[in-house]
Parts: sequence; structure tokens; C-alpha cells
Amino acid sequence: MELIGDSIIIISSQLLFFLCGWIFFVKMLFKDYELHHRAVQLIFCVNFCLSCTMFELIIFEIADVLDIGSRYFWWYVAIYSMLFMVTILTPFYIILFVLSSSRLVAPSMRLPLALLTFALYFYCFWKIGDPFPILSPRHGLLSMEQGVSRVGVIGVTIMASLSGFGAVNYPYTSMARFMLPVSALDVAGVERKLLHTMEMVTNKKRKVALAEREGGRRTPSSSWWSGARASSQTAENLPLLREEVGAMEELSKHLFLELHDLQNMRERIEWSKSCQGRYFNFLGHFFTVYCVWKIVISTVNIVFDRVGKMDPITKTFDILVNWFGLDVDMEMWSQQLSFVVVGIIVVTSTRGLLLTMSKFFIWLSSSKSSNILVLFFSQIMGMYFTSMVVLMRMNMPPEYRAIITSVLGDLQFNFYHRWFDVTFLVSASATLILLYLAHKHKQEER
Repeated sequence: MELIGDSIIIISSQLLFFLCGWIFFVKMLFKDYELHHRAVQLIFCVNFCLSCTMFELIIFEIADVLDIGSRYFWWYVAIYSMLFMVTILTPFYIILFVLSSSRLVAPSMRLPLALLTFALYFYCFWKIGDPFPILSPRHGLLSMEQGVSRVGVIGVTIMASLSGFGAVNYPYTSMARFMLPVSALDVAGVERKLLHTMEMVTNKKRKVALAEREGGRRTPSSSWWSGARASSQTAENLPLLREEVGAMEELSKHLFLELHDLQNMRERIEWSKSCQGRYFNFLGHFFTVYCVWKIVISTVNIVFDRVGKMDPITKTFDILVNWFGLDVDMEMWSQQLSFVVVGIIVVTSTRGLLLTMSKFFIWLSSSKSSNILVLFFSQIMGMYFTSMVVLMRMNMPPEYRAIITSVLGDLQFNFYHRWFDVTFLVSASATLILLYLAHKHKQEER
């Protein structure tokens, strides 16, 4: 009876998560496009629902909500369902939609070719695990550990890459010291250049039109010599005029982009003076310190092959009790702080990933590619949150991670934390170099 009652709670929350995913899909991703394939929306919402369900079960572990047997059951349901979605169903639909959008593939050949391509993809996906020490060799071919370990490698790579990029890019875009000074005279000067260039393009096009009309006109009253001379001048001027028009139009495009950048920079400077801008400027300094600290810690972990053995919360209480001699109820406060920390990680990670996906979708999507992009982002989301569970285990005290460790199986958890450090360091370093070169180039242009 406890399983039935607990299942009602889980299923009710899953319906709520599914509805939230449905609203995000309609209001954010497909607000500018007409939905032609309901299966795309269902796949995205199911992946979102399963991701939120895993996070909900982590919170239930800390808060000791539901019966322990019910939690075990729903952990297995959530992970097996997510593995099916990210390793079989979503990739197959991505391949099918890619082939369906191609005119080179006949409709009768799409399904057989999709099955053949999926078999090749699944073989490559399975071979991903060979170079990495991700699990013990005694596990069977179809065990949960085989799927979670491979999904975890891809998901941790995505997560660490986004984290490294965000840790460097956020301070750069939010701190006022990195904003180049732009005055109203700078904007007005570029506007004048752009208007003058557009006037010259208009005049040149008018001359081209007149030359084409004069060249095509044949008047019987004109003398043979004057008609031949006019035709010769027209033939000589037209190629030169067209070349000048093309060069002017290219210049106008560059001036327009430069004007757009200057106006955006002025808006950012004005925004940085507001209360919200000052708040984000403060956060930028905080994330700068975090970025430097994370790069140093990642380097130390890689060089000395070090992995944290104690979660941050337990380590904090260990310092308070042993170093400062405080009388603290570790069990009670550990549960409360674990609940808060996990809640913050869940909310910020979900919000950050959804915002990133919506931005990329707006930049890349079109009426033909929108379905493929949604399925691709759905695949990334499932792998991202599955690997998030693997990494989040280290942020929980041992008494709250027992079920997660048991359900995920005998994975080499230390490998994933080292792999995260390596990928984070590479991503942060590459982003730092690119932003430095871009900032230096803008300064030289000014």
C-alpha cells in the first residue's frame, strides 16, 4: 500500500513536470514556428519530466520523504527510462528527421536507412566507453552501469564545457571594466558614414539603371556615330559601376554592424550604472574569484591526481567542530544544508541549461531545422542531467548518497570528477584566450 500511495505522489509531480516542459516548449522554443510533429514535443517533455524526477528523488533522499522501497523502485524506473530515451528513442528520431528533411533520400528508403544509421550510431556510442576506466569489467553487457557510464562521459563533457565557458564569459560580459567606452559622438560619426555610403549606393544604382536603359534604347533619328559612341561608353561604364555598387554595399554592411555594436555597448554602459547593473557587476567580481579558484583547484587535482573524499557540507562541519570547537548538531544541520545546497544546484542548473538551449535555438533554428534542433537539445538535456546526478552524489553526505550509489551501480565515480576537472580547465583556458584576443582586437580597432 505504501508503494501505491508513494507512486501517486511521484506520478502527480511527473505530470506537473511534464506540463512545465510543455509550456516551455510552446512559449519559448516554438513560439515563432508551427508545430508539425507532435512526437517531437512529447520526446522533449518526457526527457524534461524524467530529468526533474531524478532531482526530485535526490531531494526526497535528503528530506526522507516516501518509503525507502518506493524510492528504490522509482529510481530504477527513472534511470532506465532516461537511458532508453537518450540512447535509443531520441537518437533514432534525430536520424529519422535528418533523413526526412533531405531531398536525396526517397520516402520509401527513409526508415530502412534510419535503422541502418542508428545501428552505426549505437556501435560508436558503445565504443565510447572503451578508452575510459568508467566501470568494473564484471558487469554484464545490458546492465544499467554500461549505459549510465557512457552517458555520463558525454554528459560530464558537456557540463564541464558549459561551466568552463560560463565561468570566464559571465564576468567578461557583466563587469563594467571590460566595457569599452563609447560616446555619443562615436555613434553619430558612424551613423553619418553609413548614411553617406547608402546615398552613394543609391546614386550608383541610379547611374547603372540609366546606363542599362540608354544601352537598350534604339532611336532611328540618332546618327550612326553618336549611337556607336553611346553604346561603347555604356559597355565600358556598366561593369565598373556594378563593381563600385558591390563594394559600397559591402562597406555599408560593415558600417551597420559596427553601428549596431556601438549602440549595444552604449546600452550596456548605461545599464551598468543602474541598480541591476551594479548587482551583476558585483556578481562578476565574485565569479572572477570563483573562476580563478576553480582553475587552480582543477589544476591541482589533475597534477596530483586528487579527488575529494568528503562532501563540502561535512567538511564545513568538520572544520567548525574540530578547528573552532563549536557544539553543532551535525546530523540536523547537515540535512538542512544538504537540502538547501542541492535545491540551489537543481534550480540554477535547470534554469541555466534551459536559457542556454533557448538562446541557441533562436540563433540556429529555421522552419526546416527546428524539429531536429529540439530533439538534439532534448538529447543533450537528458545526458546533462543524468551526469549531473552522478556528480551531485559527491556533494551529498554519505548517509544521503547510499541509494544513489546502489542504484547507479559500481561506477568509477572518481574518474568522472577528474574528467570534469580536465574538461573544465580546457574549456575555461580556451574561452579566456579567445575573449582576450577578441577584446584586444576591439581595442585596436578603436
